[in-house]
Amino acid sequence: MKFKLIYPRWEKLEGQTTFNLPPHGPVVMAADIPGTIEIEFTDENVEDLVINDSPDFVGISMMLTTQVKRGWSIADQYRKLGKKVIFGGISTMLHAEETLEHADAIFLGEVEGRMADIFEDFRRNELKKVYNFIASPPDMNLVGPANRDILKKDHYYHKGFRMVDLFHASRGCIYDCYPCAVRYLGGRGFRPRPLDRVIEELEQIDNNRLFIVDNSLALDTQWEKELFRAMIPLKKKWVSHTIEDKEEVLDLAAQAGAWYVYQAVFDTSDYIRNRIKQYHDYGIAVEGTILLGLDNQTEDDIKRLIDFLLEIDLDLAEFTVLAPFPHTKAYADLIKQNRIFDYDWDHYNAGKVVYHPKHMPAERLQELYHYAWETFYRNEPQTMKMFNLITRVINREIEDGTYAPRRRDLVDVSFGREVGA
Repeated sequence: MKFKLIYPRWEKLEGQTTFNLPPHGPVVMAADIPGTIEIEFTDENVEDLVINDSPDFVGISMMLTTQVKRGWSIADQYRKLGKKVIFGGISTMLHAEETLEHADAIFLGEVEGRMADIFEDFRRNELKKVYNFIASPPDMNLVGPANRDILKKDHYYHKGFRMVDLFHASRGCIYDCYPCAVRYLGGRGFRPRPLDRVIEELEQIDNNRLFIVDNSLALDTQWEKELFRAMIPLKKKWVSHTIEDKEEVLDLAAQAGAWYVYQAVFDTSDYIRNRIKQYHDYGIAVEGTILLGLDNQTEDDIKRLIDFLLEIDLDLAEFTVLAPFPHTKAYADLIKQNRIFDYDWDHYNAGKVVYHPKHMPAERLQELYHYAWETFYRNEPQTMKMFNLITRVINREIEDGTYAPRRRDLVDVSFGREVGA
């Protein structure tokens, strides 16, 4: 049986340097598909999708709300050819009812231990309309290495530099942040993978550079320290979300190869200033993630925050506007207050204002979003800041003997010309 697995394209944030990372959902799903099934994978963000009647069964994996309309369009075209289509992934869960209108089946929840039954249902022509496992996550012992063999790895380079592979060591989250749907998607608790399964997968990944996509690594101190100790001998270089602000944890993270972290910058406090300095003291770079448009932000607050970012020596910054995704408290509140004016899911890429902010017109918040990007990167372009981070990690790889050049590295000469290196 031939299974066509598709990851739909989406519009990137305006003004950002454009690059593509290998998607995580499809490779996790592929790991649970029986080995007798032939998988053909297309990531539409890096290659053209050819729609024809060659597959027996079609799967569409969607992570982002801004992918869903494209995913629905692809499904509609395959179904006109008489092909059965199943959807899965985060945004399928967030948009289940709408997605059902374009699907023969939808999968909700985590896949481990479940895909064989679905393919058997397909073989018998007994596909269920909904496979809902949100309330019954699998045993974490079942979460083994992802199937990265489906990826065409040459697509995931930027200016000659191999981008990070995505990897996870835990699921779920103990927090319930206002704009976030993670607790709906992954459960209201912290679910770590067994450490031996984590290391098993890390040893199989042929890329030295990783993005640990866990919602946070700061959910269990003892587990966090054990994870970093186990990672030290592997000499990986990695990016992650927040790490705990404890000296022993940060020291172990640095030894384990922490390259840079995504740190939410939500105010201009000394706590944030010291947090950034603490990371830097351990040789860990910081990309600030800055959310604009919350109800406690006036125009002056946003401008002060941007000025503050220039003071605290961030290595990179990513600006977004609040996107009220379904199954978040933000969505529920804004719906109740009748403040959402745009339901075009293509616009939910966190770069377009789709609701009425509390303290300013929507048009003004959109202008401040562009102002933030332009102001932060005015004196040193984003490409230059990225080049500095890339050069730093290459130098570390050279020092510990893990550097694997490809073609014209250090970094591709065209990138060097672009940033004036």
